[in-house]
Amino acid sequence: MGSSSMRVEIPEADSLPHPRNLAQCLVPGGRSGKRFKIRNLEVRERPACYQPRLLKGKKKCFLQALSAFLFLFSVAMTGCFLWQYHLPKLQTGSLKPAVTPAPVKMCPRHPELVPLVHPLPVLKEALEKVDGILRKAMLAPGLAAMSALVIHNDTVLWTGNFGKKNSSDPNSGTPNEYTMYRIASISKLFPVLMLYRLWEEGIVASLDDPLERYASTFSINNPLGKAQDPEPQGPMGEFEEMGSLPRPSSVTLRRMASQLSGLPRRLRGTSLLWRGSTQEALSLLRDDVLVADPGTRCHYSTLAFSLLAHVLAAHTAQGDFERWVTEQVLEPLGMSDTGFALTGAVRSRLAAGFYGSGRSAPLYDLGWYRPSGQMYSTAADLARLAAALLGAGPRWLLRPDSLATLLSPLRACAHGYFARETGTPWEFHERRGYRVARKDGDLDGYAASLALVPPLRLGFVLLLAGPRPPTQDLVADALDMLLPALERALRDANRAPAPPPRARPFSGFFTFANRTFYEVRAAGPRGELRLRQFGPRVEALVPAAFRSLALRHVRGRVFQLHVAREFPCTLPLADAWLSLEAQHGQLVRFYPLDRHGLAPGFDVPGLNTYGVLRLQRRPVFGSQ
Repeated sequence: MGSSSMRVEIPEADSLPHPRNLAQCLVPGGRSGKRFKIRNLEVRERPACYQPRLLKGKKKCFLQALSAFLFLFSVAMTGCFLWQYHLPKLQTGSLKPAVTPAPVKMCPRHPELVPLVHPLPVLKEALEKVDGILRKAMLAPGLAAMSALVIHNDTVLWTGNFGKKNSSDPNSGTPNEYTMYRIASISKLFPVLMLYRLWEEGIVASLDDPLERYASTFSINNPLGKAQDPEPQGPMGEFEEMGSLPRPSSVTLRRMASQLSGLPRRLRGTSLLWRGSTQEALSLLRDDVLVADPGTRCHYSTLAFSLLAHVLAAHTAQGDFERWVTEQVLEPLGMSDTGFALTGAVRSRLAAGFYGSGRSAPLYDLGWYRPSGQMYSTAADLARLAAALLGAGPRWLLRPDSLATLLSPLRACAHGYFARETGTPWEFHERRGYRVARKDGDLDGYAASLALVPPLRLGFVLLLAGPRPPTQDLVADALDMLLPALERALRDANRAPAPPPRARPFSGFFTFANRTFYEVRAAGPRGELRLRQFGPRVEALVPAAFRSLALRHVRGRVFQLHVAREFPCTLPLADAWLSLEAQHGQLVRFYPLDRHGLAPGFDVPGLNTYGVLRLQRRPVFGSQ
């Protein structure tokens, strides 16, 4: 079969339909054009709707959009470069990430209690600021009179008296430290003092004895406690299907003295003027309930302190709470202007109390609740009490260990409670790094505060005739002035180390296992001893200021290490830490003297260091 050819004509682009007529080119079923064969090849003829002009237009638009995008992108990148160029440049050596150094904790936390010679300028300035704070506070509504006092150890540093003893009397004078005020809940200190004294005397076996041991008829329902075994319920003695059933919980003497007993604020259906008996009070409690499981939550209870006082008084020789307080506390301390009975003579010496409205407040007797808030006192008398509680007065109320327990918190309180922690009977607050034991009292027309800072042996007394200023805590503001000033005064008072009678028996060179080396020698005008650590390793790691420690002579062959007045609690030593705090105050015990009159060595038991032995001469190291 001969060859044949067929001419196929493709329409020119110019002859194609305009894009607006594209709809005319669509073929049902999505197929268009004619089908034919060229030399056994099947060729589909291009449809009439093929439009190179349209594709060229789309391509042109795409290129224009791309060009615009690239132009905008280049402009943005140029702007970023210029912004980075004008930023502040890092200094040389500052390429490492900046690290904020942690504050260095300094020790000792509290300064050493050393004798102070008054007056001291730093304390004088602080006391003047306290005077200004209290003087300005007298502008508060209803505040008629104020007496305040600052005591350190057994020394009164300052007294301040403001207003008038009776603001309704034009001829009334300014109060003084002997003016009487009602002290309200500061009265609660005295049931607690009775508890601790009876504990010391063995009448109370333990502070944690249950109240039932001293009041056999005491009972109260505790719906928050859980019993292991079910108890009969209802008139028929049937058991309720309610899981664990209520049981009485331990209301202890210590918990009653520290707002942890769970007892209600007052007896059911009574006011502060109630004049019933203790037996009637116990009868009312049988049908009452605890408001908190004892020991679990801080809850203020006037009832607890009054009940504690009346129950314990029955076990004393006096048989009466107020008589016991007078004979065992007030008279020994010389608190002759403190008491319970509002006699005519007492009323004439009381600063007149007022409400915030300016209306005169009545004087009334608290009846059975007298142990919790009845008492009156003066700033001078409360200063005597503060000195005794700080262990600084001429007469001690309690043994030092009992005082330490009395001034220690028992439990942290919830956020809604007015104190951070509670104790017997203190409310504890934190101020300037110190724990402040504070007792406040408020009663119609009067307010009172006693605050103690045991580490500084500092006491602050504040007595008001009228309400406290509603927007200001005068005690906290005063302590903010006093604490840093007294701390600075104590740190600046340089106490020279006590020298031994003879320095020679203890002087010389010593070593611990040929790893650590010491030199003990006399230094200072009075021959005080100093212990210096030396050697290649010590000199490479320990700063020179902390290689030498003072040795305070205690007695015989016993000394006490003293680092410095103030020092970092720990020092970094390569990949370890040196605790200067652990070294400070440790006892050094030298061995009995040998036939040459020298101590062969010493121990530091508190650091578990034994067998530090004397060397015949100063050691020589390879690098020397």
